[in-house]
Amino acid sequence: MSADRPILIVLHQEHSTPGRVGMKLRERGYTLDIRRPPLGCALPETLEHHAGAIMFGGPMSAYDDEPFLKTETDWIGVPLREEKPFLGLCLGAQLMAKHLGAEVKPDPDGQVEVGYYPISATPEGEALIHWPQMVYQWHQDGFALPPGAIRLAGADGPFPEQAFQVGPAAFGLQFHPELTFAMTYRWTVKGAHRMAAPGAQPRKAHIEGRLRYDAAVDAWLDTFLDMWLASGDTKTQKNPAAIAAE
Repeated sequence: MSADRPILIVLHQEHSTPGRVGMKLRERGYTLDIRRPPLGCALPETLEHHAGAIMFGGPMSAYDDEPFLKTETDWIGVPLREEKPFLGLCLGAQLMAKHLGAEVKPDPDGQVEVGYYPISATPEGEALIHWPQMVYQWHQDGFALPPGAIRLAGADGPFPEQAFQVGPAAFGLQFHPELTFAMTYRWTVKGAHRMAAPGAQPRKAHIEGRLRYDAAVDAWLDTFLDMWLASGDTKTQKNPAAIAAE
């Protein structure tokens, strides 16, 4: 995938950033075309002039009655039809799941994942790359595996779906590999009330988890982004289900 075209970055708050994902893309020579649909930014009708698109998280839910959420959900059809690299993180993954007809909803018992939690790669996921065992989460909603999607990683507990692939180049991740250390501090201060929810971890566990688990996540993210950026070249990509069966 050529770095002469920018990566479309979809953010959902005025002061949100693409964090470590943005840093790593810039290190690879990409410029970032940042759009904030809640603030009135339009999304392109085609990704012909972009190398790919990443849709990040936010405090809203995929099922909220907001016009920009419906617009974004419908827009995900653009990268899917064009088979351009698309990555949904947390809310972005949930919107892609919804676009494809899967249910997105909170846990009926009010459980959340806020902190570090274990995931397990499926054979199809492990056939693509090696996954970290602990990842950073910040969500109250989960999604069902969309029809036609390939499950790449899952978890025990209230949110079994953690990563999936649709077509050659679209990926959804429930967790947040983009967080920098500064973002971890900021989220755990401004969002301290979220740690009172059932299943959430105390702030100390977030900081300790970062020190213990983030090196593996950082290394994984380098490998994942390289794979994701190359996924738009369908001539060189295989279906992960086919790889796992080899």
